[in-house]
Amino acid sequence: MTKGRLEAFSDGVIAIIITIMVLEIKAPHASTIESLNEILPQLFSYILSFMFVLIYWNNHHHLFQAVKVVNGRVLLANGLLLFSLSLIPFFTSWMGENHFAPMPVMFYGINGLVCGVSYNILSSNLIKAQGKDSDLALAVGNNKKENISTISYITGVVFASFYPYISCALYLLISIMWLIPDKRIEKTIV
Repeated sequence: MTKGRLEAFSDGVIAIIITIMVLEIKAPHASTIESLNEILPQLFSYILSFMFVLIYWNNHHHLFQAVKVVNGRVLLANGLLLFSLSLIPFFTSWMGENHFAPMPVMFYGINGLVCGVSYNILSSNLIKAQGKDSDLALAVGNNKKENISTISYITGVVFASFYPYISCALYLLISIMWLIPDKRIEKTIV
């Protein structure tokens, strides 16, 4: 089975996720700059979530540069990733509309953790499908950023009950860390 259809489907789902997120933001009724204050939590939530979705799309693209074939396990793992990403608009809206209340911030972090785990499951299934000596297996070897992200998400989820803004800061730091594209695959394949 070739990878083209999987990539096209994933791109379409990710585009819909971004569209849903932006449509959740309602414009203020007044035309003053001060009226934007009432939607700042929604805007921040959207920006944070947009960065996450963009990072996943970018890394998904890089991951598939080294892929030649996909199998049923890869399709299921990719479906798990897309499912967890598709929940981002819900948790983004819930967190923003409730001004970063503890429970929405906690579930936003849990969803972020599930997205990360789902991506790692996809990555490991892709490596198995390509072979342990493949370019992809050689490129992905070091999981330092993934481990830091997992620990940060767990910390953010724990802190959300008491310090939701610290949790949001951790989620932001995770996205900033991942904004720098993962060069492991490009270095190996080029």
